[in-house]
Amino acid sequence: MTNPKAVASLLQISPFISLLLLAIFAYPILSTKSLQAFDFLQQLDGWHKGQKVESVHELKQYLRKFGYLDVCYNHTKHEHNNEFDDDLESGIKSYQLNYHLKATGKLDAQTVKQMRMPRCGVPDIVNGKTSMRSGKKKHTNGGNSSSLHSVSLYSFFQGSPRWPDSKSYLTYQFSSTVPVTDLKTLKTVSKRAFARWAEVSHFKFSEATDEAADIVIGFYSGDHGDGSSFDGPGGTLAHSFSPTDGRLHFDAEENWSTNPKQDMMDIETVAVHEIGHLLGLEHSSEPKAIMYPIILFGSQKRKLHGDDVQAVIMLMDPALMVPLGCLLILFHQQMEGFISMQKRIGVLIQGRHDGPRNS
Repeated sequence: MTNPKAVASLLQISPFISLLLLAIFAYPILSTKSLQAFDFLQQLDGWHKGQKVESVHELKQYLRKFGYLDVCYNHTKHEHNNEFDDDLESGIKSYQLNYHLKATGKLDAQTVKQMRMPRCGVPDIVNGKTSMRSGKKKHTNGGNSSSLHSVSLYSFFQGSPRWPDSKSYLTYQFSSTVPVTDLKTLKTVSKRAFARWAEVSHFKFSEATDEAADIVIGFYSGDHGDGSSFDGPGGTLAHSFSPTDGRLHFDAEENWSTNPKQDMMDIETVAVHEIGHLLGLEHSSEPKAIMYPIILFGSQKRKLHGDDVQAVIMLMDPALMVPLGCLLILFHQQMEGFISMQKRIGVLIQGRHDGPRNS
């Protein structure tokens, strides 16, 4: 039988237990929500221009957020209705081009699947202009290209902002509105992420001690005052700003990890990507590149691709010495392409030698 005095004593001390637990676990940054930010897109599979369907207005807001609908679209009645109009079809076509999808302007299964993937919050298109695939003069499809890379897939921010040549030594510090449970791990991850870019550029990075830093890294949630609100788990993972702003923000509601399982996001992968923005790189249409906007749960992509390296070289002053790391990565990339081409040629030759078989 329960002792009344014991129950009364427990009730008296329960507030203190709660305070103790809050003190121990005061700084959660992981979310247990199951609903993903882009789940509304599921119900739009198969829709096309001329139809009116619920949630289309959310799709319009999604495309405007990432630059596929004109900013002025927000000031018309069209953004908030559910009509699949001409502007929406055009925005979807641009999106499909950037992500190597068939540019039909229709919401086919592949397009919806792509749009639902977690991604960087930096827009692909700014003020109607982009250097991603939809902004190139020439597009390649499958094996129709006459060269390995007929167009570059990396891009820069509008106006190509960059750090001054005299500012090659950059410092960083940490400041969050949402407290971080393991600052030591965050510092270790950030140091490794910065090192990736230092290997292939003239930049050097170090954590600031007392002085104001060039770069400020932190965790934030929802509307945090920079004009780019976070949307909860599985949506926009992080964002950062072009030179020389220096802000890098992670969404505190994501399930971050340094060794991610299927429902977790690798924080180091996202950090390497966002640092690319801090240096002046925009998104790339190359799926293997660090600067590709989509980052999958449970995956790790921490090494720079040749596309990323070429972009850094293009940003650098031509008078500066190209780091050895750049040359090694580019050489490795070209060798992979050469070996792949040799294998394809071998298959073709073998097929011709075999010839048609008589049954």
